[in-house]
Amino acid sequence: MDATADELAGVVDLFGGLTRAELERALSEAAFRADGQSVDEAALETAIEDALESFALIRHEQTVDGERRSLLVAGPTAFPSVPDHAEDVPHILDVDRRRLDREALGETAREQFTDAVEAAEAADDEDRIRHLIDVSYDVEAWSPVELAAERERLEAALE
Repeated sequence: MDATADELAGVVDLFGGLTRAELERALSEAAFRADGQSVDEAALETAIEDALESFALIRHEQTVDGERRSLLVAGPTAFPSVPDHAEDVPHILDVDRRRLDREALGETAREQFTDAVEAAEAADDEDRIRHLIDVSYDVEAWSPVELAAERERLEAALE
């Protein structure tokens, strides 16, 4: 099973957020239910990294069951869609839906966005800079953060 960024976002959105291991298990269950396939570990790792880079997923630290965990959460550029045969995964995994603190999640998105801005500037990557300008509006609509200063910084980098 090869999942798109939106499908990854759809699966994590079923739960509010999933750890990397939980996401892998959820996708494995869906692949098995679909046709007995398994998940290609390398392809999944690439898909997750691509989804994080595009802001379809956000990596967010949150306390779950008394432990601090890194969760993957549907991000501001995602159009979450549940892959075929994954609709029953919440019943199979025995993972309760997680409630996320939107303000804390917004701050996480801001931090990740700022890191992406710095990397794009350092690489002098005009395509990435233009993409991040667009993403800045998505982040603002998705979370209670303001990215006007970062957007100005990106626009200045293009001049």
